[in-house]
Amino acid sequence: MAEVTLNPAVFSKISKDVKLPAYDRSKVRSGIFHFGVGGFHRAHQALVMDNLFSQGLAENWGICGIGILNQDKMMRDVMQKQQCLYTLVEKETSGKLNYRIIGSMVEYLFAPDDVNVVIERLTQPEARIVSLTITEGGYNVNPATGEFDLDVVKDDIKNLGQPKSVFGIVVEALRRRKERGLKGFTIMSCDNLQENGHVARKSFLAFATAVDASLAKWMDENVTFPNSMVDRITPVTTSADRKTISEKLGVTDLWPVVCEPFLQWVLEDKFVAGRPPFEKGSVQLVPDVEPYELMKLRLLNAGHQAIAYVGLLLDYEFVHDAMQDSLIVKYLQAYMDREATHTLKPLPGIDVSDYKAQLVERFQNSYVRDTLARLAVDGSDRILKFVLPVIQHRLAKKEPIWMGVAIVATFAFYANGKTDSGKSIEIVDRNSDKLKALTDKLRVDEKGIKSQHTLFGDSVDNAAFVDTFNEIYKKLQTVGTSKTIEWLIQKN
Repeated sequence: MAEVTLNPAVFSKISKDVKLPAYDRSKVRSGIFHFGVGGFHRAHQALVMDNLFSQGLAENWGICGIGILNQDKMMRDVMQKQQCLYTLVEKETSGKLNYRIIGSMVEYLFAPDDVNVVIERLTQPEARIVSLTITEGGYNVNPATGEFDLDVVKDDIKNLGQPKSVFGIVVEALRRRKERGLKGFTIMSCDNLQENGHVARKSFLAFATAVDASLAKWMDENVTFPNSMVDRITPVTTSADRKTISEKLGVTDLWPVVCEPFLQWVLEDKFVAGRPPFEKGSVQLVPDVEPYELMKLRLLNAGHQAIAYVGLLLDYEFVHDAMQDSLIVKYLQAYMDREATHTLKPLPGIDVSDYKAQLVERFQNSYVRDTLARLAVDGSDRILKFVLPVIQHRLAKKEPIWMGVAIVATFAFYANGKTDSGKSIEIVDRNSDKLKALTDKLRVDEKGIKSQHTLFGDSVDNAAFVDTFNEIYKKLQTVGTSKTIEWLIQKN
């Protein structure tokens, strides 16, 4: 018997305690075109739009998902089979599961099938927001220079009619809009980057400048790049999740999403072609996102890095298991309280002590089952963007950097690919070759960190950073992770 997958025709068969779309999806028209459809996007932006549609609002702001990578073929196939529907499950700390079918994505395009179809859709007047979750490393910024790396996209620059990158596709669509006398649109980054809107602006304008300086000037005047901060833990969907959720539905959901109950989205109100009433979907619209993004990046995201490497070195698999270890909890709290918190700006309406306590509770949620391995993927990007700004801020003030540098040192030690007990760790990192070169060098040169500008930026030129790193790394080599963390916690 053929598998019955999630689709509108089976809604009547689904359990009554599963929340269904409370609106007519046939009336929803695409206005947001999103690159990088994964769990994170589907657990926050798509949910917010679903909430608005359920209130009878924003029907011209439906989501058209866009995939550009080969691995996006699976998402294309699932979205086609399920008419872009999927289940979102919020896992509370009590174990309660809240099931909901999300219907805010009404189209999905796979650029490699026909990139011109994607470009032409982006030239249409209804395309008013292009949003992005393309990962921290997806903005093609050289970590050593801070500049957009044109060499990576040189083929797109030479062949504008058949681009493969998000930069080539979006800039070519904007070029056609300019040529046809149309207005620009908003490019809205939702990735975990400080000043993600500024980063996106720099990358897209650098690409456009390489194509045509007059196009870049037009974009600067006709495209806006709001900063944003999104906070919601969304682990990878497992086979067990798929099985449990499909059994609950009574039909098969090929790619559901699981997440924690917590959701915060802070967004700069800077939209050149209009926007949905985000504020009615629990989005906090502000003139300046930076204080909130610093809080999230330096506490949650850097906190994830703090526990990821020590947890993996100590043979833990899941975040919640590592966070049952009182030593790891104290280490995380020491990093947040002693160092990261002191680099934050004033946060109107936020109690930072409460936020940090809530982070510990969120990380201890055993039902989310987030893995340390997920947190460690592309750690070289994450360390550079989340942890090093804290270190650099404190170096500039000549303040202690032990806890921040400990994250860097445990990351470098983890890159050896072995736990303290000798088990193998799979290193999944876009800079894995550079990490291997680093670990090889550290075996023969205790100051091998000094040459690693690509991985750690200008920090490696600072004697205090190098000396602190060397002392912690040597401890990890000689006494192991637990005793090193104990030693660090005892420092003032």
